[in-house]
Amino acid sequence: MTASSDFFRLRYGANTTNVNIAENDSLRTLFSHRSIRAYLSQPLPEGTLETLVTAAQSASTSSNLQTWSVVAVEDVNRKEKLSQLAGNQAHIRQAPLFLVWLADLARLTHIAESNGLPHEALDYLEMFLMATIDATLAAQNAAVAAESLGLGTVYIGGIRNHPEKVAEVLNLPPHVVGVFGLCVGYADPAVKAEIKPRLPQTAVLHRETYQLAAQDEAIANYNEVMKAFYTAQNMNVPGDWTEHSAKRIAFAESLSGRDRLGEALNNLGFKLR
Repeated sequence: MTASSDFFRLRYGANTTNVNIAENDSLRTLFSHRSIRAYLSQPLPEGTLETLVTAAQSASTSSNLQTWSVVAVEDVNRKEKLSQLAGNQAHIRQAPLFLVWLADLARLTHIAESNGLPHEALDYLEMFLMATIDATLAAQNAAVAAESLGLGTVYIGGIRNHPEKVAEVLNLPPHVVGVFGLCVGYADPAVKAEIKPRLPQTAVLHRETYQLAAQDEAIANYNEVMKAFYTAQNMNVPGDWTEHSAKRIAFAESLSGRDRLGEALNNLGFKLR
């Protein structure tokens, strides 16, 4: 069994200083996460979907409003449509289960209207943010549960490339939007997926107050770690993490169509006051 400390070194790079890392099955599952982009066609065991949703519903939810839902997509044709809308990502088609996580204010709208009550607060940005956070917490619980069962996962942000078209494919009512997808299935062992290093903790962990300039050394070190990772994986990736990240935020076009997300949300019934 791989120790938590070994996963720790893989997560931050081979030269990471040793620290006292706790050992248990839950932590090993969390530390060993990797994105899986190649899946076997093997179906999931009966009850897997319900297990994942139970894990999702066990996550925290603001004020117990439960402002999220999820659409489980297994139909081949529907997965094909969603794959195309998300940038033609083949793993959406391959995975036996594709989960689309929703920021869902339609349920609360329906409850209020059915009882003749107002629902003005649902038109404010806070409620959309709450729904997005709720969906994210739920999805991460499901992802961890899936990986604990020996399954692979990968998140699909490309669901936000064409929000209105995704809503059509999934028959979403107003006040509901797909915020991201999640592929779930058995990883294809022929396609190796390694643990990708993350920024050093000194870049993301602040004690008492936030320190921006102090992150420079950590980022420089991370650039070298990622160069070594790409070389070890025989990945022809020029530049470093700083360069890649800067390119992703340089222009509105870098957002792959998501620069019009505010407009799309308005079209889907979110007023975002």
